[in-house]
This record gives sequence, structure tokens and C-alpha cells, in this order.
Amino acid sequence: MIQYGKDFMDTQNNKGQEQSGDKSNTVKDPDQWTTGAEPMTGAQKSYLKTLSDEAGEEVDETLTKADASKKIDELQHKTGRGLNNGQ
Repeated sequence: MIQYGKDFMDTQNNKGQEQSGDKSNTVKDPDQWTTGAEPMTGAQKSYLKTLSDEAGEEVDETLTKADASKKIDELQHKTGRGLNNGQ
């Protein structure tokens, strides 16, 4: 079983709030993240590898945290993996 860091999981869990219309100050667009320009985390890289393999796509390993988050969203929708409420 792959374990992801707290920051990564918080980010993934907050996405459902954003999509459901909750615009509280705890939910930010990846483009607004203070650390969004930093290299993606190890957890993001691992999850992107899993999703990209399943989707049959290659992923740029030099993505930033923000871009990795967006790519994770894209690949989750493409594969159906990791989506809440059947989204």
C-alpha cells in the first residue's frame, strides 16, 4: 500500500470541498499556493506514476507542486481513480 504525506492528502481531500462549492479560506487553487512553484513532492511523484501508468501517459518529472496537482486531477478524471462521489 502506498502512503502519502499529510500535505498531499490534505490537498486531495480539500479538492472535493472546492468542487462542491465550498470556498472557505482553507481551499486554494494550486495557482495560488505559496509553495506551488517548488518541485513536486515525493508523494505526488509516486501517485502521478501510478495514474500515468494506468492512463497510458508519460508525465514530466520536473513538474511543480501546483502543476503536479493539476495533472493528478486530470488523470483522476481520465482513469476514474481517486474520485469522490463518482465525479
